[in-house]
Amino acid sequence: MYAMQKYLVLFILSLLSLSISSQDVSFRASAPNAVAKGDNFRLMYTLRGGEGSNITIPETIKGFDILYGPAVSSSYSTQIINGKATTDSSESYIYTLTASEEGTFTVPAATIKVNGKTYTSNTVQVKVLPPDKNAQNNQQGGNRSGAQASESTSTAQKINPSDAFIRAIVSKTKVYEQEAFVVTFRFYTTLQVSELGKIEFPEFEGFMVEDQDLPPTRQLTMEHYNGRNYYSVDLRRTLLFPQRSGKITIPSGKIEMVFNVRSGKAVQTFFGPQYVMTDVKKVMTTTPLTINVTPLPETKPANFSNGVGTFTMTPSITSTNIKANDAVTLKLVISGTGNMKLIKTPELQLPKDFETYDPKITNDLKYTDKGLTGSKTIEYLFIPRYQGTYKIPPVQLVYFDNNSNSYKTLSTPEYTLNVAKDPNAGQNSATSFNNQSEVKVEQDIRYLKTGTPSLSKVDTFLFGSVVYYLWYTIPFILFVVFFILYRKQIKENADVIRMKTKQANKVAVKRLKLAGKYLQSHQKEPFYEEVLRATWGYLSDKLVIPVADLNRDNIEQELTRFGASEDLIDKFISILDTCEFARYAPAESDTAMDDLYKDTVDAIGEMENLKVKK
Repeated sequence: MYAMQKYLVLFILSLLSLSISSQDVSFRASAPNAVAKGDNFRLMYTLRGGEGSNITIPETIKGFDILYGPAVSSSYSTQIINGKATTDSSESYIYTLTASEEGTFTVPAATIKVNGKTYTSNTVQVKVLPPDKNAQNNQQGGNRSGAQASESTSTAQKINPSDAFIRAIVSKTKVYEQEAFVVTFRFYTTLQVSELGKIEFPEFEGFMVEDQDLPPTRQLTMEHYNGRNYYSVDLRRTLLFPQRSGKITIPSGKIEMVFNVRSGKAVQTFFGPQYVMTDVKKVMTTTPLTINVTPLPETKPANFSNGVGTFTMTPSITSTNIKANDAVTLKLVISGTGNMKLIKTPELQLPKDFETYDPKITNDLKYTDKGLTGSKTIEYLFIPRYQGTYKIPPVQLVYFDNNSNSYKTLSTPEYTLNVAKDPNAGQNSATSFNNQSEVKVEQDIRYLKTGTPSLSKVDTFLFGSVVYYLWYTIPFILFVVFFILYRKQIKENADVIRMKTKQANKVAVKRLKLAGKYLQSHQKEPFYEEVLRATWGYLSDKLVIPVADLNRDNIEQELTRFGASEDLIDKFISILDTCEFARYAPAESDTAMDDLYKDTVDAIGEMENLKVKK
């Protein structure tokens, strides 16, 4: 019996091994975007999908000194989804470098051999910033004695304005009306961020606003500002188009953050005095900015399109030789950079005998620091109703060129439209567009319907037949069934708590399935965002509390009221903290993402097995 079980297990494992999908080989390099001169950092080469040997990197790298390497680590994992097994193997080769010069340098590509084939990595660009002017002072401050280190709590908990702040950065302070410029709200810190609080961006009164789409989770990058090195991140980038001239003020923006700082109290340890850390909330505001908006020159043409920027126009027409009642399309493609969305549609003058339609407008635009760039397509559709030769006058686009500071005119050619007689229109046909438009509703005379009439003979009676009674019986039966089902549905929907708790697990599983896909494809930022959304949504549905009313402060109380154990409560809080801090911390490893995914699934499963307290 034992031998049969052993062979059965081996047989199943052999089947699974056949379905394991091989992983493509990739070899990539990664390093910080910016470091300070004199700092040590890690240069990592990651190999996926194979076992490597003979890794080779340049002996000397300009701007850097190689201190140590490579330190080798490897990982291997297998997952079975829907009966299909997938493997993920990786090897990491880590070098320790120190930045010896200021500037921007490129780390050359490395090579490695896998199964006799050579693979080459990508290059990495690293910016070396000047050393922090406060670095030496901080090092001296760290060597103070225990007596000197015992500061008062109130003094230590005050955060220096130069340690964390927010700036509103504008690309220009003097522009023309409708000329684009960018305002960026950037956060700077030398402290450890514990929690992101409320953000209030100013209202841009007097501007048309186009926000740039930023990733939902962004990593802090190092930047040198006012002699110090900060970790910074853009909170918002906005393209503004001033709608009036004069001085326009951009008010202050405000952000709340919680930082983990020294409490001012120190405890004696084997290694010397160690400071106790605490969370401190700080509200930061930006300085109001004044933008000088110059009016456009007074020699503005009457047909000015409101466009400011640099543009070109490409016209085209479907055909100039057509038949009456055929549709014609005149297309204008306006390309360039500027306030593309604010350009007025040029007017097309057509003969009165043409049937016209509203122009179709299609925008294909993207965000740039100089404005919206791309193309704006305008399609004019019209139908000539009579034969003849017609002139379509040029269509003009008048705009202000902010490079030459002058008005410019773009024009289409004059088109000659040759319209032949419609062969399908009879002499007595009453389909003429103009003739039909002359008929008024209040007149008694209407056009007669022409052609052969369609007549049918009626030789049966519906009254008293089986079909006659079915017309009444079937709708009545359907009404009764619908009424019963409708009342049942109303009764179920009235139980809000039951409906929400019933759907909570289904919604969470659906969101976690998407997070699993991000995990497989190593997309770290979308993975943490989806796990965070799934956890908050599940707790909101399960506890029947709106997401807006749930926060880290009251989640423990609500879970305790529901009947959750302390271990389960700690697990949920740990999941929320990990996802929230991931956007401000360096990228997590794949192993950490696997553990977080497993913990989330386990926590939701354990929550589902609880019985609600009465």
